[in-house]
Amino acid sequence: MPDILIASDASWVWDEVGSVLAGPDTSVHAVPTGAQVRAAFGEVDPDLVILDQQIGSMGAFAICYDLRLESGAGRAKPAKVLILLDRRADVFLARRCNADGWLLKPLDPIRLRRAVKALLAGGAYEDASYLPQPVLVPSASDTLGGNGK
Repeated sequence: MPDILIASDASWVWDEVGSVLAGPDTSVHAVPTGAQVRAAFGEVDPDLVILDQQIGSMGAFAICYDLRLESGAGRAKPAKVLILLDRRADVFLARRCNADGWLLKPLDPIRLRRAVKALLAGGAYEDASYLPQPVLVPSASDTLGGNGK
């Protein structure tokens, strides 16, 4: 039975994530501040930590760094971390802090379950749902008949 720890100061995040993931075979625990994650991590021993990007006192990136440093120093077991991002531009920061996965808000149950399943299976998850679509721009030779004139 997987244990999942959610860190957010917004109750709607707990409600939304908890309602999708909670069940007879999953335990979901929540903390309202980033500073409480390390203590809760030691008590709960979660298989997955889900972090809301915007937590008042200590945000998702700082928490992820903290968990990685504790694990690297041998004071905590390695943890799978999923960050709930507010905007696409923050993917860079999620990669930088070595998160195992991220989802962009607004959340939906299908992407959330897909991400959690991938992370609990030992993989990674990168939300590609809001990637910009490439636009092909014709070159000058294409628009001028192929000879560039």
